[in-house]
Amino acid sequence: MKFTLSWLKDHLETQAPLGEILDALTDLGLEVEEVADPAARLGAFRICKVIEAVQHPNADKLRLCRVATWPEGEGGRMEEVQVVCGAPNARTGLVGVFAPVGTHVPGTGVDLKPGVIRGVESNGMLCSERELELSDDHNGIIELPQDAPLGARFIDYRGLNDPMIHVKITPNRPDALGVRGIARDLAARGLGRLKPLAVTPVPGSFDSPIGVTIAPELKARGCPLFAGRLIRGVTNGPSPAWLQARLKAIGLRPISALVDITNLFTFDLNRPLHVFDAARVAGGLRVHPARGGEELLALDGRTYTLREGMMVISDDRGPESLAGIMGGEHSGCTEATTDVFVESAYWDPITVAATGRALRINSDARYRFERGVDPAFTEPGLELATRMILDLCGGAASHVVRDGAVPDTSRAYRLDPARVVSLVGMAIPEAEQRATLTALGFTLAGDMASPPTWRPDVLGEADLVEEVARIASLSRLKGKPLARATAGVLRPVLTPMQVREATARRTLAALGYNECVTYSFIDAASAALFGGGAEATRIENPISSEMTHMRPDLLPGLMQAAARNQARGFMDLALFEIGPAFAGGEPGDQRLMVTGLLTGATAARDPFASRRSADVFDVKADAEAVLAAIGAPARVQIGRKVAPWWHPGRSGAVALGPNVLATFGEVHPRVMQAMDVKGPAVAFSLDLAAVPFPKSRSATRPALALSGLQAVERDFAFVVDSGVEALTIVNAALGADKALVEQVSVFDQFTGERAEAQMGPGKKSLAISVRLQPRDRTLTDEEIEAVSARIVEKVAKATGGTLRG
Repeated sequence: MKFTLSWLKDHLETQAPLGEILDALTDLGLEVEEVADPAARLGAFRICKVIEAVQHPNADKLRLCRVATWPEGEGGRMEEVQVVCGAPNARTGLVGVFAPVGTHVPGTGVDLKPGVIRGVESNGMLCSERELELSDDHNGIIELPQDAPLGARFIDYRGLNDPMIHVKITPNRPDALGVRGIARDLAARGLGRLKPLAVTPVPGSFDSPIGVTIAPELKARGCPLFAGRLIRGVTNGPSPAWLQARLKAIGLRPISALVDITNLFTFDLNRPLHVFDAARVAGGLRVHPARGGEELLALDGRTYTLREGMMVISDDRGPESLAGIMGGEHSGCTEATTDVFVESAYWDPITVAATGRALRINSDARYRFERGVDPAFTEPGLELATRMILDLCGGAASHVVRDGAVPDTSRAYRLDPARVVSLVGMAIPEAEQRATLTALGFTLAGDMASPPTWRPDVLGEADLVEEVARIASLSRLKGKPLARATAGVLRPVLTPMQVREATARRTLAALGYNECVTYSFIDAASAALFGGGAEATRIENPISSEMTHMRPDLLPGLMQAAARNQARGFMDLALFEIGPAFAGGEPGDQRLMVTGLLTGATAARDPFASRRSADVFDVKADAEAVLAAIGAPARVQIGRKVAPWWHPGRSGAVALGPNVLATFGEVHPRVMQAMDVKGPAVAFSLDLAAVPFPKSRSATRPALALSGLQAVERDFAFVVDSGVEALTIVNAALGADKALVEQVSVFDQFTGERAEAQMGPGKKSLAISVRLQPRDRTLTDEEIEAVSARIVEKVAKATGGTLRG
């Protein structure tokens, strides 16, 4: 919806500045899309006078002008500047338009600077109409009458200082599709007074030879009211300058006085009209549903084939207009038109919208009728249009002919002032609430409020609250803390599982992983690679052929993301995802997983040879870091029983007895080939729900237990079979004395041919460091030796190994 400031002031008596009006419009829900303010574009151009114009000493076609300017405005201090001008009409005594240095010239896009032209200084410019974008004329500079006010702004003198405002209207506010409706909102806000709209009926001097009828089946819904009148003896020439300027300002092209008047009423009062050339109408006009197959050449130059049931206006020869959408070319007005029939009707919004969409016609009339215009303004709008046509085009009007009646839209809703205050959150007095609704056109009777006929969007008590809040301005709301239900420290809001999920996310991000969010749906082939693809997890109505099954694991999505990145040259990846995986179709078959994937190298290339390929120990360490962060027990078992999509010899499972907490290792080469991922690719998958929660639910940490006694460290080297895992030795040593043994770590491994040559075939050496921490007294040599003997005994029992000599 576009309009100018002066247009708005035709309906709103206000002294509010433009900025305040714009702020109020947006605050009222009429969002300002654009403001074209001529003052910002042309405000620097002022009326000047050429004191003297002489020939340029170094150029035949240039004139050297002494120009009198008034930079402070009319009546201010006069300054004289020198301007070099190439216009043929530059002469002494000319009154024109001057642009000082620093002005942006819109017609050329140039910012004026002091210059030297052919050896002579020039400061500013004498402007043509093209340079001000007033026309394409650039044969000479602008010449103004000698009595033009020197120093005044040119836009004020020419009446160009009229900002154009473009607001976005939501579908529920059809009343704001007219300038008067916008003015009404601003008046209710307190930015002025809404001027009264006087509607004086135009008496008819004869009976209209063109009658109007509505098909009975359309009176109930399609067209409740159709009115019109004939005006004889009109002169359909160009519309007056003020009307053309108003239409041009909002982007409409003036056509003729009659057409321009109908366009003016569409935007001014939200009252679309149509004028028929009466000489081309055969008989009367009839509103009826189309039979189907009729054709109409519309005013846009296109021929439309009507479908059965579409609402159409026909004369005795056939269709002449698409009801509420667009008129026909045959009965359209031209310069030769002398008799016109002016039509004003109320059309059903749904019917108009359905016809417009079916025929793909967009027009200003359809835009308004399908949202709902004021049915009670149908005949008053006709009277106002008749008066303007008689004033601008002359002629004589007939009596009004009509069929149907204004539909009854009366309804009332209870206004509860206390409820308004409760919902809005502002202390709005009851008197202010009632005054607001009255200013918007509502009728109040006791505690019941009846919406005006131009507000079809008001359909309940909640709408009354919205109107009061909208006018009062929700920007006045002040933030207030909610009252606390209980005193003291609030209980945690997040569940333990949500806390665990957030901890895992932060830990992986700190380790350098990038989080991915992939679909929970994957294709059947990928699901089958990871133990899924069963009928229980098939989607009944998938959104695509690549999303037919619920994912059995998070790894397929990460593998697909890695493949896409590798195809674009990104080989070194660290990705993770936290989300649900589905083992079946029942609610209990869903589990929350944390999965990480490493591909390529662990570091960028550098001079220190730190770049290496990611391996199984990288993901094992990362999985252990996540488990430690979420509170998993420190002592776990590493098993070899893993799912078939893991490499059978380079993977493992972290478990507490039969409870598997996590799986880590290399992805099976068969899976990598099927998913087009280039290796190496190592990953881990962790089941958050499988990790037991601490038995203590206290929010505080236990006291830090430190010993003041010196720790003792002893090293042991064992000769074991080459198939013995280091973790077996570590766990055995830890179990030798749970009270004294604080830490066990592997610090050396001796394998290969040399080791077998010294220790025998199939043997290797593993060295561990054991830290003993006494709590109550210093250990004696005998106690240390006893613990060492138990360590050797435990390791020998668990692995069959012996101390290396």
